[in-house]
Amino acid sequence: MRIVVTGADGFLGWHTRARLRARTPHAVVPVGRAGWSDLPGLVRDADVILHLAGVNRGTDREVLDGNVRLAEDVAAAVRGSQHRPAIVFANSVRAGESTSYGAGKHGAAAILAQAASDTGSRFADVALPNLFGEHGKPAYNSFVATFVASVIRGETPDIADREIELLHAQDAAQSIINAAMGTTETVRPRGTLTTVGDVLGTLHAQHTRYRTGDIPPLGNPLETDLFNTLRAAMASDNLPIPLVRRADARGALVETVRAHGSEGQSFFSTTRPGVTRGQHLHLRKIERFVVVSGKARISLRRVLTDKVLHVDVTGEEPVAVDMPTLWAHSITNTGDGELTTIFWANELFDPDDPDTYPEDV
Repeated sequence: MRIVVTGADGFLGWHTRARLRARTPHAVVPVGRAGWSDLPGLVRDADVILHLAGVNRGTDREVLDGNVRLAEDVAAAVRGSQHRPAIVFANSVRAGESTSYGAGKHGAAAILAQAASDTGSRFADVALPNLFGEHGKPAYNSFVATFVASVIRGETPDIADREIELLHAQDAAQSIINAAMGTTETVRPRGTLTTVGDVLGTLHAQHTRYRTGDIPPLGNPLETDLFNTLRAAMASDNLPIPLVRRADARGALVETVRAHGSEGQSFFSTTRPGVTRGQHLHLRKIERFVVVSGKARISLRRVLTDKVLHVDVTGEEPVAVDMPTLWAHSITNTGDGELTTIFWANELFDPDDPDTYPEDV
C-alpha cells in the first residue's frame, strides 16, 4: 500500500514512520511543513492517509484555527483524489473539551469524517491519551521529555502531582497502523495509569543506576518504556560506558552487565577480520555490546536520520556500548585477528517475536 503520513517530521510522525519501516513493506510518503503544498498531488494515488499533523502550541485562535485548517487541507486533497484513500486521524482524548485544542481536534475530526462520507472512503478516529517516548522535545511534546532533560542535568523540577494516563508513542503508532489496516471507525488505545510524581521518581532512580552503567529494575512495560526514553536522550553523550577492570596475579575480571531485578540473556560471538554483524534495529529491546578480545567499530544511527555515531572499542580496555531503541546498529571487526563480543539483552529471545528488524547503518 501507499501511505501518506502528514506531520511526518513530528514526534508521533517519526515514531509511526519508524514502525512502518521496521514492520511493514508499505511505501510511506512523508509530508511535513515544507511539502504541505504538495499534499493534493501526493494524496492522488494514496491508499491511506495518516493525518498526524496538528497544532498544540500558540494562541487559542492559532491552535483552534490551525487544527481545523490542516483538516480542511486534507479533506480537499481527498476530494480531489479518484483513489478514495482511507483517512486515519490522530485525535486526542481531549477532543470536545471546552479548550481551543479540544475544539480544534473535534472540528478536525468532523471535517475529515465528512470528507470520507462524501467520497465513499473510510474514516478512523484514533483518540490518544498523553504520549511519550524516545526523542520527544522537552517543554513541547511531553512532560516526560521535560523530566528526562531535567534529570540528566541533575535538576528536580517543581510538579503538580496528579494521576495521568501515559501511552508510549510506539504503541500509539501501532494503534494508528491497525486502524489503517482494519475496519474500526473509532479507536481508543489505553495507556498506563500512573502519577506525575511516580514518573519523575522512576526517572530519577533509573538515571542514578544507569549513569554508572547499571541496568535499573524494569518491573513492568511502563518502566521499560521510560528507561528507553531516558537512554535515547543520554545516548550521544553516554557512550561508551566505562567498565571497571579488576586485575591481580591470576588475571583480570570485568563485570559487563549489572541488572537490578531484570530478566535477561547473555551470549557471545566471534567475528572474522573485516566482517560486520548487526545492521538492524530494535523497537523495545535493551541490548549491550562489550568487546572482550580484538578491535571493533560500533556504529549507530537513529532511524530516518543520516548522522552516524561511531564508537571504536578494544578488548584491551573493555567498555559497554548500549543500543538505543529505534537506532540501527552494527559492529565491524577492524583488527587483524578474531573479534570476541559479549552481548546482553533484557529479554529472552523469542523466535516468534524477536524484535529485530533489518536496517543498514
